[in-house]
Amino acid sequence: MSAVAPVTRSEILSLYRQFLRYSNKFEIYNFREYFIRKSRNEFKKYKDITEVEKARELLDQAKKDLLVIKRQSTISQMYHFDKLVVERVDDDHHLSKKHCD
Repeated sequence: MSAVAPVTRSEILSLYRQFLRYSNKFEIYNFREYFIRKSRNEFKKYKDITEVEKARELLDQAKKDLLVIKRQSTISQMYHFDKLVVERVDDDHHLSKKHCD
């Protein structure tokens, strides 16, 4: 059996940050929130793995999944979608003064 390199904490954190970064790039609110939530849940689910081979296997699969998220978020950015009601349109999301006069 060949030796498997242990997974480092910095390697996992780097991958986690990349998941969040690319998940945040989705233009569609529901997709963005789904991938952020899914990323957080998946990393939390496996945070206590101590088996080196299992950890390496999960990390390799996560890297493949990240490529899919990168590709899909890039495609998402190619198209314009109207914001949903639950999304903030801008920093001053209330009625402007000119509409109140």
